[in-house]
Amino acid sequence: MLLLGCVKEVSDYELAVSLPNGLSGFVPVTQISDAYSKLLTQQVAQGQVPEELNSLPDLFSPGTLLRCVVTSIEKSDDGRRSVKLSIDPKKVNKGLNSTALAAGMLLSGSVLSVEDHGYLIDIGVTGTHAFLPHQKAKNYIKAVKKGPDLKIGQNLNCLIVEVKNEGRVVCLSIDRSEVAASIATERQNWALSNLLPGLVVKARVQKVAPLGMKLTFLSYFTGIVDFMHMDPEKSMSYSPDQVVKACVLSVQPAARAVRLTLRPPFLHAGGAPRPLPGQRLGAVLEEATVKAFYKQFGAIFELDDGTLAFARLKHLSKTRKSFKPAAFKEGCKHKCRIIDYSLMDEMCIVSLKNQIIEARFLQYQDIHTGDVVQGKVLSLKPIGMQVKVADGIRGLVPSLHLSDVILKQPEKKYSIGDEVKCRVLECNPGGKKLILTLKKSLVQSKLPVLSNYEDAKPGLITHGFVVCAREFGCIVKFYNDVKGLVPKNELGSEPISCPEKVFYEGQVLKVMVLKCEPQQERLLLSFRLSSKPGPDDKWKSTPKEKQEVKYQIGEIVDVKILKKKDNGLEVSILEDEDNVVAWIPTLHLSDFVATSKLLWHCLREGDVLPRVMYLSDKGEHIILSRKSAVISAVQEEQVVRSFSEIQPGMMLTGYVRNVMPFGVFVEFPFGVTGLAPKVSMSDKFVTDTKDHFVVGQTVIAKVMSIDEEKQRVLLNLKVSECSSGDSAAESFALLNQYFKELKENRDLLRRGDPSICELVPGKRVHLVVQDVREDGSALFSVSSVTGLTVTATRYHLGDKKIAPGEKRKALVLHVDALTSEVYVSLREELLKQRP
Repeated sequence: MLLLGCVKEVSDYELAVSLPNGLSGFVPVTQISDAYSKLLTQQVAQGQVPEELNSLPDLFSPGTLLRCVVTSIEKSDDGRRSVKLSIDPKKVNKGLNSTALAAGMLLSGSVLSVEDHGYLIDIGVTGTHAFLPHQKAKNYIKAVKKGPDLKIGQNLNCLIVEVKNEGRVVCLSIDRSEVAASIATERQNWALSNLLPGLVVKARVQKVAPLGMKLTFLSYFTGIVDFMHMDPEKSMSYSPDQVVKACVLSVQPAARAVRLTLRPPFLHAGGAPRPLPGQRLGAVLEEATVKAFYKQFGAIFELDDGTLAFARLKHLSKTRKSFKPAAFKEGCKHKCRIIDYSLMDEMCIVSLKNQIIEARFLQYQDIHTGDVVQGKVLSLKPIGMQVKVADGIRGLVPSLHLSDVILKQPEKKYSIGDEVKCRVLECNPGGKKLILTLKKSLVQSKLPVLSNYEDAKPGLITHGFVVCAREFGCIVKFYNDVKGLVPKNELGSEPISCPEKVFYEGQVLKVMVLKCEPQQERLLLSFRLSSKPGPDDKWKSTPKEKQEVKYQIGEIVDVKILKKKDNGLEVSILEDEDNVVAWIPTLHLSDFVATSKLLWHCLREGDVLPRVMYLSDKGEHIILSRKSAVISAVQEEQVVRSFSEIQPGMMLTGYVRNVMPFGVFVEFPFGVTGLAPKVSMSDKFVTDTKDHFVVGQTVIAKVMSIDEEKQRVLLNLKVSECSSGDSAAESFALLNQYFKELKENRDLLRRGDPSICELVPGKRVHLVVQDVREDGSALFSVSSVTGLTVTATRYHLGDKKIAPGEKRKALVLHVDALTSEVYVSLREELLKQRP
């Protein structure tokens, strides 16, 4: 059976399609087209996404009309029927062959490939090559706004413009104005075996009945228009022999049944039905007026805003026994609720059932994180329990959340059909994802629900559950995947040496928020509910102890520069009433040694440096770092917190602490240090270690071996060993970071000496020769900038003879802001290349 449908929702794996008469169907991702399925197979085989493969949301938009063919009707466990569809042109246009093709025909096609002068289109007809020139596609592409080109698998309304070689070659157009003006005619020789939904025809009314009309079209076809598809404005004025414009809705060749629609949006090919006005889904209406009652089908109502709605027979009775046909005479008023919207019928679907009118949840959008809901157990699987919350709304209780303690045999506690009281942990209406918990401590909790980082104010006490207990402390989760860290010293009033033996995964505990950084999605928590630091707190007995409590390694702070010293910056941590003083070594200002020195040169006392990480407090000061690679490693937990966590083969980000003749010492966050011996330092032969590494350089090291007795770690720094699979992406990320920091430095430099920032590589400048040196190089001066040494080497003077006092044009090659040196070239071939 062929049907015209309208895309309702698009996910990565299927299209939800609205069908006529309030029905719905689904097009799986494998039923788009042969070319699209081929790309999917390629993705599975290669394990990576081919460049030409676009996701379904990139190809389809809600509201688009599609010709579909029913492939199967499946019945689910709860008795619901699911209609599976295909939009593959080979199945939709199965009844067509190359000899039947004629100019003016409107078909469904799918993009097969992108060529130099246009596109090859799959129209599902064996032996026919269909071509769409760029000229006939540009207006459509502009209107659809899905990129500069059509994409493989994109479904199109194709109008045949020309047929060549007895149907072996056809030229197509998808121009919206041409498609909209197309009308199926007798000249195109349509037959019942190949008649397609979506065709617009001129029809003659043969018979008018209460439930619809009978029409004749294309000379010898007969079709039915049911009561839901008459034009609502003219439904009472149709008469026999009247000529009307109609659109084919469905074709069932075996039963010789054709259904049509007279609704205005469908009377131009490629049109789109009107969406539901406003946010009306789920609205309860006190008075809806009966317009018509059909004893076998249901009733049509007029809503408060004048739009029409349909209620199926089973939805007309408030309860099973209360249905009375007399209550549905024209003009009677009833209370109802909008439960759906049929795009293909342009009608709201309503229900008069009390249980639906009073239902708390009708769709996923009605459910909010933290809501307590009643549900019915549908199934028990290793992953967890499936729960039915309402009609069409299902949720998952992960196995960790079936009880306050971990259940080894959940089937002994729960049975299918049991009523359960749950709490919503996470709800994503777009993905129809609902995660629930059955933990009584969470379901019955009266404490605030923490579902976003913005609400996590210091001092807030709430319930959370442990997801990880390790040597460094516990990670605790809340609602909507919000999580935070309880460091080791906040696990209890007494020190706990092995947290993993005291706490277990899934354990529900009260926690207090100590600190929150919403932008970084970082939360610092405590199990010591009375441990909020106060002015007389015992922790503040010495400055050292106070700092240990306040700052954890990896914590991000903003700082203000107090003093610039030769080897670093003395800073104070902002938003700290105690004005804690910390130290940023110059080499920790950036991952790049040259940038570190330049940044130190550009900064002034009083400047604020954002997003600096707490690194250690081993010496007199708290040590901070601004190395972005080190910060990322800590934030992404790609670090080791103690010697016991190190495993051979690990890739760790650190920085060079010392360069010795026999190798390089590398330090990692949390204080672990390792040695890269001379043989493992570089892919090249190493004569002098100082030629390869400098102190403070950021490096990625691979752990080769560990000696537990001597607590030694041997490292490998060879690039060939230390790059991950995607080394190109890593290199681009590093370059990107380098240029970003360079731009920041330039902005700071502009503040002190704006003139030097005007000189950028590639700029043409007018210079005055000051001196010609013995080695053949020359010294210049720039009239607009003072205090710079401008030099051109002998090679970059070209073959020009110059003398002091002469004016010359030159091209800037390099600017060294640290030494205030500028290197230029006078060579003609370089100057000619620049405008």
